[in-house]
Amino acid sequence: MALLAVETTVFALDGLMPPDMSRAHRSSPVALDHRGAWLRALPVEDGRWRIRADLARTDRTFTRTLIGIEDKRFWLHPGVDPLSLVRAIGSAVVRGRVTSGASTLTMQTARLLEPRPRNLGAKLIEMVRALQIEARLSKREILALYLTLAPYGGNLEGVRAASLSYFGHEPETLTAGEQALLIALPQSPEARRPDRRPEAARNARRQVLDKMVRTRRLTEVEAAEADGESLPKRTPFPSLAWHVAGELARKAPSDQASVVSTLDAGLQARMEPLARAVARSQGPDATAAILVVEIEGRAVRAAVGSGGLDRQGGWIDMTRAVRSPGSALKPFIYGLAFDDGIAAPDTEMEDAPRRFGDYQPENFDRVFHGKVTAREALTNSLNMPAVELLDRVNPNSFEARLAGVGVRLIRPRAQTRAAGLAIALGGVGITLRDLALLYAALGDGGVARPLAWTEEAARRNHGGGDRLMRAAAAQQVMDILRETPPPAGSTPAALTRGRPVMAFKTGTSYGFRDAVAAGVVGGYVVVVWTGRADGGARGGLTGRDAALPLLFDAADLLDAPASAPRPIAPRAAPQALAKLDQVAQGPRLIFPPDGSSVQVEAFGPSSRGLVLAAGGEGLTWYVDAQPLPLDPVSGRAIWHPKGPGFYRLSVVDSEGRRATSRVRVKGS
Repeated sequence: MALLAVETTVFALDGLMPPDMSRAHRSSPVALDHRGAWLRALPVEDGRWRIRADLARTDRTFTRTLIGIEDKRFWLHPGVDPLSLVRAIGSAVVRGRVTSGASTLTMQTARLLEPRPRNLGAKLIEMVRALQIEARLSKREILALYLTLAPYGGNLEGVRAASLSYFGHEPETLTAGEQALLIALPQSPEARRPDRRPEAARNARRQVLDKMVRTRRLTEVEAAEADGESLPKRTPFPSLAWHVAGELARKAPSDQASVVSTLDAGLQARMEPLARAVARSQGPDATAAILVVEIEGRAVRAAVGSGGLDRQGGWIDMTRAVRSPGSALKPFIYGLAFDDGIAAPDTEMEDAPRRFGDYQPENFDRVFHGKVTAREALTNSLNMPAVELLDRVNPNSFEARLAGVGVRLIRPRAQTRAAGLAIALGGVGITLRDLALLYAALGDGGVARPLAWTEEAARRNHGGGDRLMRAAAAQQVMDILRETPPPAGSTPAALTRGRPVMAFKTGTSYGFRDAVAAGVVGGYVVVVWTGRADGGARGGLTGRDAALPLLFDAADLLDAPASAPRPIAPRAAPQALAKLDQVAQGPRLIFPPDGSSVQVEAFGPSSRGLVLAAGGEGLTWYVDAQPLPLDPVSGRAIWHPKGPGFYRLSVVDSEGRRATSRVRVKGS
């Protein structure tokens, strides 16, 4: 009965006054690359680096030596070592002062969890807390907790933080001198800091080495060699992939020592200086971003969020920012048109002025090219054919199909309802991450999968996915994009043996605010962006000038396998898709449209004239029933109005079918 009462009282007190484990749950999360290399960690309260220890990644010789010197009966006692306690008390009684300690590693862990003044009362509380901790945690958990909380000078806590800061590597392998220093430091971390008090640090290390010799863990010769090792200087922690690694570290569970990302530290280290150099070359306000995705599993291998933290807006992750893609969405308009049977790569289209309701787009160079194929229109990024195909596909359908694979297009605030044709020319917002998802779908036979930022997510990404378009349509778009001219100074891949052939597209937003380039090369997708983080306009920097060279430079840093171009074959669209507008419909008068008003600078034969445009075969033009001869130089129908007023224009095809437009001509 008495024993039961004591046990009940003990359990009740333990439940009412449990040890404070809050510090055990707060540690600096660490993001690692897919091979385990350090990327970045985040500090905890007061800027302290408390990096959770991982016994599986800690030198076993070090842990055995630590236990042998600090607490040789660690695996046996219940938190308090009775033999050490009796020895310490006896020594204090005989000598009249404390000459040896009795603190176990569990008691030291209790003191680190709840710091108190060093006196007899605090020591008794530590003993009680040690017993409570032993009842809650396993021995390995206690050892890992001690190695997480142990102070190593300054704002360093934990053996991983100390090893990385002082030695520049994880504590997976430690020299004898490094082990001795890491064992000595927690006893007097400030007094023995090697970067501030080297002599004290050297003496403390020598004392631990002497103990290692006495316990036969080292020979005299090995100890002398370890004592000769130079003392380390504290260095900054690695900080690769600052934006993404920080994002992953913040999302890591509190009890997880580290999160293993899909990033490749070596590739990331090559990409960051590249982005920094490009941003610097484009002006003091410019920044840049690069995203590299391995198509297999959609593993993100490199993610550069800015051109450097020292640049304007450098702290903003531009891979997550919503920016205009310019023309970078055009390949998907063509792909869905091919998928729906609206057009084929060699379908003839008209690149000529046309109004879609109140929307009248122009080409970037303000020049229309007349009859072109869909292949030529996409290769040369012509605006009018892309807008016309989007009109046939339907902007709402286009937006919905992208949303179906997880890509959300952000419309301007003024446009709250229907999607518009301006989507084709960059009139919506999208993130670089979503753009990479879409281009990865092109490179994977039209199947879209979410980007994977951790190795676990990449494993889940194998198989499955949502289909954006048929594999044949995706391949047709890829073949066209491989024919796009490379940037100036870059040798075409087809002429370079062994070099991967890149399928790519550029984009430039209104006001030159965004320069985008996206490419599929080998088994990777690379998406790059340059611009200002605040969205400010820049003068004349297009996607081809400002982003495409960066895309090719980034692709050159990849270990992408070579891929030969597809065999050359005769090109012809299916008969039903030979022309986007079939001849049976008769001629279609494009410019000037019926009921329009046209303003000219001058009148008469010497004036610049108006270039008339229409779709059809064997066309003849008439102005007020009088034939209009074609220009002998250009072969186009150029009309020189005699003066202001109303005119009736007609165009007749070879079958005698007619289209008419009544227009008003005004002087400037």
